[in-house]
Amino acid sequence: MSGRPASLALSLAVASAAVLPALAAGPAAALPRDDKPSPTATPGAPGKPNSDPPPADMSKVGGDQLGQAGTQVRLGAGAPVLPKDVTARSWIVADAESGQVLASHNAHWRLPPASTLKMLFADTVLPKFPRDQQHTVTPDDLAGMGPGSSLVGVKPNLSYSVHDLWLGVFLRSGNDAVHVLASMNGGVPKTVQDMQAQADELQALDTRVVSPDGYDMPGQVSSAYDLTLFARSGLQNKDFREYCSTATAKFPGAEGKDKKRETLEIQNTNRLLTGDFGLAPYKGIAGVKNGNTTNAGSTFTGVAERGGKVLLVTVMNPASGESQAVYKEAARLLDWGFAANGKVTPVGELVPPKSATAGTGTGSGNAQGSAKNRTGQAAPAKGESGGIGVALGVAGGALVLVAGAIFLLNRRWPIRKR
Repeated sequence: MSGRPASLALSLAVASAAVLPALAAGPAAALPRDDKPSPTATPGAPGKPNSDPPPADMSKVGGDQLGQAGTQVRLGAGAPVLPKDVTARSWIVADAESGQVLASHNAHWRLPPASTLKMLFADTVLPKFPRDQQHTVTPDDLAGMGPGSSLVGVKPNLSYSVHDLWLGVFLRSGNDAVHVLASMNGGVPKTVQDMQAQADELQALDTRVVSPDGYDMPGQVSSAYDLTLFARSGLQNKDFREYCSTATAKFPGAEGKDKKRETLEIQNTNRLLTGDFGLAPYKGIAGVKNGNTTNAGSTFTGVAERGGKVLLVTVMNPASGESQAVYKEAARLLDWGFAANGKVTPVGELVPPKSATAGTGTGSGNAQGSAKNRTGQAAPAKGESGGIGVALGVAGGALVLVAGAIFLLNRRWPIRKR
């Protein structure tokens, strides 16, 4: 187990409630809404969802109690009981600022992650390319995508900015955008290797990367604990924060006969951010990433703020048959976490990166350039993007030294209007 985690501080500004119904009811363009491949096309390991028990011996990274099977919580005086209608195979609720784990259930169970693994992809690749860099897509860039992959609509022989591609990754969970960025990074095998190295740096030791997009592949696993580490790391990058909190955006479409590009409106598939039929946007939500594949079921990692407290939640593969179960269970756990604030004893902690504890660097590639982001207001993002709840900005960073290393999370994410 590593040393104490870095203390993080942030506050979120939430959009007017009057905006939410209109956005929730708005069109999401003629694009697929989920990243779920067809069952016959998924090359993952066979087995019925929720059929096998958690292993008796799991990782103890973050604390011995997190390695135990079943629900882990230490209720204090006046603490609310955990919600009963949570059926996920694995989940975790943590304080994003202190890193304390408030409660968990099979936190280190290694399960298929689906597109929540794209958080690790962004942790790894996002800092490498300027957002305004242009790339003309080749057919080879799009090779190797699994059948039934979710797509944002990237076309060969057309040019896209890095900013466009990341909007495709975060909003539409586009495996086509992932493969183009991976190609820019030297190819899928190199990107997988880079992602595994980043997971190891973050002490996400439950994670084994096989595909950069989270598509079901034999041997590809992560855990609720690790996915929460990826989110916490990614949220230290201002571009990551912008993309994961963007509700709608304009995406370049096909080229017409007059050589002009059409524009599509895309909507984030994170239903706690945008809302959906029978599901209202969650008050204070600010991302992060959802996923759904045949082997993984539904997965979700979210960050939300209420009353100055910021929580991270990860839910993996609910067994419930209720509509939007992964989001509803995440919302119940967030509600519990906010109500339990100060009334529970932590059952573990989110560990900092290896280099932070060793004092050998910033602790994450996403902290690069942290010095220039310590104070002042961030420059406006290029391109059109709309956000519900949050989009990015820096209004004074919270710097904490951990064994001589800087582990940064910017303090404020104000609303950015379209």
